[in-house]
Amino acid sequence: MQTLALIGCGAIAEAVAGYLADHDSVELGVVIVRPGSDEKARSLFGEDIEIASTFDDVTRQVDLVVDCAGHEALREHGEVFLSKGINLLTVSSGALADAGLFDRLAAAARLGGAQLRVVSGAIGALDALSAGSVGTLTKVTYRGRKPPQGWRGSPAETKLDLDALTEPAVHFSGNARDAALQYPKNANVAASVALAGIGFDDTEVELIADPGVQRNVHEVVAEGDFGRSEFRIEGDSLPDNPRSSALTAMSVVREILNPTSPIVI
Repeated sequence: MQTLALIGCGAIAEAVAGYLADHDSVELGVVIVRPGSDEKARSLFGEDIEIASTFDDVTRQVDLVVDCAGHEALREHGEVFLSKGINLLTVSSGALADAGLFDRLAAAARLGGAQLRVVSGAIGALDALSAGSVGTLTKVTYRGRKPPQGWRGSPAETKLDLDALTEPAVHFSGNARDAALQYPKNANVAASVALAGIGFDDTEVELIADPGVQRNVHEVVAEGDFGRSEFRIEGDSLPDNPRSSALTAMSVVREILNPTSPIVI
């Protein structure tokens, strides 16, 4: 049985714990949260869960740490767990646009003989993209389209009148590194596409506020030695957080369960 430590007690962490509740091969043993969030964590995950705020507070042995809390959580906790030889699963791919953090996490993983595994999150087709990168990828473009209200709390608010839009409007056009750094709560998909394909600096990104869509729409177009691919997905958000994809939580669960599955795709 795997014993997990979850980082965070938000909508994604709650959904992950809910999906795992019926799986006997996995036990949620520890939840790592900010000081002051203990009561919320116990209300979500139960009284038997160990609550911690740092690695040093964890007394139970854990097999896998799962970051469901965002970029700052990966910055705060990633290195220490990896350097201690504990694999870390993360939804915070956008944080890796920070080259310094990328290098520190990679060094910590090598030191501990562990892995930082980035889940596919809200997007699909990353397996084909990463396979294509074994050859030469000549172009990768990611386009993210959300209803105007889905961009609340992002730089889009300073570039567009989100309440007045009557047609689609591009509020970011550039590379994946800039997208991930400027939109830390919205551009994890762009970062994941970059990591799977030709990197942060060469992946083209457009972010669009579109009053004509009801779901978050992700499109990836890639060209290279393998040929050409186009992928589009319209994803629903988690009920408690319009910025978090339901598929992200599902992808975390799938990655957790893979090591215990007799046949893996």
